[in-house]
Amino acid sequence: MSFMQRIKQSLARFMMGRHGADNLGIFTLITGLVMSILGSFTGIGLFSLLGFALYIWTLFRMFSRNNEKRAAENRKYIELTSGWKTKIRQFFRRMKNRRDYKYFKCPNCKVLLRLKRGSGEKEITCVRCGFQFKQKS
Repeated sequence: MSFMQRIKQSLARFMMGRHGADNLGIFTLITGLVMSILGSFTGIGLFSLLGFALYIWTLFRMFSRNNEKRAAENRKYIELTSGWKTKIRQFFRRMKNRRDYKYFKCPNCKVLLRLKRGSGEKEITCVRCGFQFKQKS
């Protein structure tokens, strides 16, 4: 067994039963890195201190054996961030396709719909609520 394989095996044994990295951990790690860089460029020690605190919290979460609590924290983080991530992704998709499609919202349930440009006025049926209305493209 080579030296690197032994290190890999011992690290795997150490991490057995521990939580490891997840979405919240990666976010706090990147945020800590940004805070540390801000602290070094601006000279404000508070940013560096916050970055260091985020590093410590990330390591605590990764090495924690309380998997249920860490998974609950990660689930809450995903619930909080999934809405705005979807909105950002949809915004960039709309910007990319704005020449081909017209985007609009259903007047009844406010779901985002699209219509091919140049097709004139159409009778639209909402896919979510079934409301029918006319829309001009």
